[in-house]
Amino acid sequence: MKHRVLIFALLLALVCGAAFGQSTAAQGENAGDSGSGTATWKYIAAAQAVGFSCIAGGIAVGQIGAAAMGAMSENPELSGKALPYAGLAEGICLWGFLVALLILVMN
Repeated sequence: MKHRVLIFALLLALVCGAAFGQSTAAQGENAGDSGSGTATWKYIAAAQAVGFSCIAGGIAVGQIGAAAMGAMSENPELSGKALPYAGLAEGICLWGFLVALLILVMN
């Protein structure tokens, strides 16, 4: 668990550093444009929405898949009951994408 948090923190620092670096460069070129800071935060928020939801969905599918395989090894009739739970866990990623899309489209 510590490794996941460390990797996530490093990736977040990399994304924020790149976004703020582009924002500073854009402000240097277009001194009259005041909306570049807002656009930077919008992209960071969209990236976090997709990133968090995909990480959570991957963890959920992994745990559900392991539990489903264990249950099916004991009782093969449970395969149809495990599939909807894996689909619900994958739906988390879809909701994250939709939130990110709404963040980018709406002003």
